[in-house]
Amino acid sequence: MEITILDYIVFFLFVGGVALFGCSFFFKSRKGASAFTAADGGLPAWVVGMSIFATFVSSISFLGLPGDAYKGNWNPFVFSLSIPIATWLAAKVFIPLYRGMNSVSAYHYLEMRFGYWARCYVAICYLLTQLARVGSILLLLALPISTMFGWDIQTIIIWTGVATLLYTLLGGIAAVVWTDAIQGIILILGAVACALILTFSMPEGPSQLFEIASANGKFSLGSFGASLTEPTFWVVLIYGLFVNMQNYGIDQNYVQRYMTTKSTAEAVKSTLFGGLLYIPVSLVFVYIGTALFAYYTARPDLLPAGTAADKVFPYFIVHGLPTGVTGLVIASLFSAGMSTVATSINSSATIVLTDFVKRLSKRDISDRKSMTVLYAASFAVGAIGIVVGLLMMKVDGVLDAWWKLASIFSGGMLGLFLLGLVCRNVKRAHAVTAVVLGLLSIAYMSLSPLVNEGSPFYEFRCPLHTYLTIVVGTTVIFLVGFLLTALFNKDKNKVQNV
Repeated sequence: MEITILDYIVFFLFVGGVALFGCSFFFKSRKGASAFTAADGGLPAWVVGMSIFATFVSSISFLGLPGDAYKGNWNPFVFSLSIPIATWLAAKVFIPLYRGMNSVSAYHYLEMRFGYWARCYVAICYLLTQLARVGSILLLLALPISTMFGWDIQTIIIWTGVATLLYTLLGGIAAVVWTDAIQGIILILGAVACALILTFSMPEGPSQLFEIASANGKFSLGSFGASLTEPTFWVVLIYGLFVNMQNYGIDQNYVQRYMTTKSTAEAVKSTLFGGLLYIPVSLVFVYIGTALFAYYTARPDLLPAGTAADKVFPYFIVHGLPTGVTGLVIASLFSAGMSTVATSINSSATIVLTDFVKRLSKRDISDRKSMTVLYAASFAVGAIGIVVGLLMMKVDGVLDAWWKLASIFSGGMLGLFLLGLVCRNVKRAHAVTAVVLGLLSIAYMSLSPLVNEGSPFYEFRCPLHTYLTIVVGTTVIFLVGFLLTALFNKDKNKVQNV
């Protein structure tokens, strides 16, 4: 079965409808900077919760989880099991903290604890990461869409970026959050439709799916051994805990949404709803991968030989789904990418205004000038993101290095935040020392896999799995800062007693 006119109609109605709906918030967002960046704190909790969920799910998740489950097992799902802990911490610690400061910037707290250098460092790391993220998402979204529709990849990157930038630029955070909510609903419907169709398309009925999957160990959550060199259950769980603490604790994409609700209680409800919703949805994604394995094991004649694991789901979407449902699922995939890009654009523009322009200006910035900065920054981030996506097609090595460097520097964000949260008497010099040592640890673990076996430095490669990079980096920063603070205060007390 091929893509039909009905599928095109469903797809374009969705994309066009979402863009127009987002643009309709223009008159609300232009009321001022607070409306553009926080919707004046007036959005419903369920809408913000759906937006948090949609922000968490990118096109990488939509295709990556089924692909990983197809070639392996349910080990990637372990990542989701850490979300309840992260959302609980957000509800108890992070949300009251940010709402109490009444600052839309996630990094204002770091300046209060360590000075402007910490806020500036983290804000720059965040912006670099978001630029790389926008380009990556646009490219990774364009690749399967190009395969499905046969369109030019460059054209998809440009028009996807332009459409998303348009409604983000005009509608502000209200447009981003409301369109996220719609896109999240479409995404869930598309995933559930695929899961049901696969389940009831087995030649001998649904039971055959579970028999084939069980016989091949597809429902395993991974090894429960103590190895730190493999993605065991424990390694993935710890990795997920640290990544999700970073997401819900200090990521501007999430923190900004905490400020869009009417109260702290509403923010807590939206975070718990959006975070916990990802658990069953991610379960559907890994189930799709397992179902694809069973389906094509039972019907090997339907899948071209040599099809890569990450290409199996896109192939099924085009050739295995009924007319109309194909358009819905492609729209779901598209929605995952658009919501991520829109969030990055708006949050990056907010950081430019709050952490740089307003903070460094010697005069008060009027609301009109603030809106000008937000519009200009949104356009710049969107445009640069599109360019990055296009460049990634041609100079992948350079931009992959940029992405890795951005990840290295951003890896110190969580450790610095936890240090400020737990230790009340940290000196600037101690914090700087801790960050430098933490970044060196992260750089060592991130760059170790690039050392070739024939290199004289091969024996010095880090033996730990790459998932543990953020764990080690965060722990080093926190422990070094904590120990320096404890030793300094101990020596100080000795001098005072003498």
